[in-house]
Amino acid sequence: MLTVPFGLIACNRATDPKQGEKKVCISDSMIRMITIDTVKRCNINNELKLSGEVSFDENKLVKVYPFSSGQIIQVKVSLGDRVRTGQILAVIKSADIAGNYSDLRAADAEIAITKRQMENAEALFKNGISSQREYEEAKQNYEKALSAANKIREQLHINGAGRTDASGNYVIVAPRSGYVLEKKISTGAFIRSDNADNLFSIGDIGDVWVWANVYESDIAKVKEGYTAKVTTLSYPDIVFTGRVDKVSQVLDPQSKVMKVRIVLPNTTQSLKPEMFANVSIENKEGQPALCIPSTAIVSDFGKNYVIRYRGNCDLEIKEISILKTISGNTFLSGGLQDGDRILSSNQVLFFRALMEK
Repeated sequence: MLTVPFGLIACNRATDPKQGEKKVCISDSMIRMITIDTVKRCNINNELKLSGEVSFDENKLVKVYPFSSGQIIQVKVSLGDRVRTGQILAVIKSADIAGNYSDLRAADAEIAITKRQMENAEALFKNGISSQREYEEAKQNYEKALSAANKIREQLHINGAGRTDASGNYVIVAPRSGYVLEKKISTGAFIRSDNADNLFSIGDIGDVWVWANVYESDIAKVKEGYTAKVTTLSYPDIVFTGRVDKVSQVLDPQSKVMKVRIVLPNTTQSLKPEMFANVSIENKEGQPALCIPSTAIVSDFGKNYVIRYRGNCDLEIKEISILKTISGNTFLSGGLQDGDRILSSNQVLFFRALMEK
């Protein structure tokens, strides 16, 4: 049973002198405490509850790989650090790099030798002492020496992005600004020449993806562009709103679920990759029905009512039939008409007084 403060209702009653019966009225002071809403026709929203996981936006994620084998002699960043483009992440001591510099010195010496030989052959050829074939051979040897030296220089540039030295040290730098999302090395570790794993992952989590699992029976209920609301265990009271960006066309053969990708803005950096997520996807393409705010409903003895408003002294209790309630809206199958006005806050204060008339 509902209880209503008697004093509050009593001060809102007025006597009709013609009929001799009491009316329940909304006083001037009470009018500021209530909300009046209009019954309208809305498409029935269907909500689909899914589980998911927060992930990187792969368009803003760069994995950093080693270009040469060697030993890690210094790591300058930690997991979660903010880095800038070009910032040093680690320094590696590499025998391969030292060997490249040794090869480069030998190549430069070869260039000097072949250049002198070419110049001598050219002078002899012009004076008629040697043949043109000998001059062409000397010229080709010089060009081969130049090509070999340039190849080594390009390799050194690629390996260390220009940050190498003759002792064999080369540095790993951040290819973009962002956060260190993965760090798989530590000082003293060795990198083998056949290593295929990345050393770091650098990404921007200003936007994140949520991969949600859709069972086969619910596939038709999800389409690209639908609104998705996401909550996490870490922030259960915060609702992150995004949209369905991609719907996979293939079911996982083991779990029999289809993946959908939701794009979420993450300006506060609250969402972290690998977080578990609860996802609610709204489908607004359903059939229309009358809808009212769920806060307007008064439940009493298993029935549902609203207070219809036609004037400050013209209030009426109307029983309603509910189809479903979704996200604060209740859809009706009967009891009201489109355009009716109802009390949607503090209406319980008037309900008992109207029942006792």
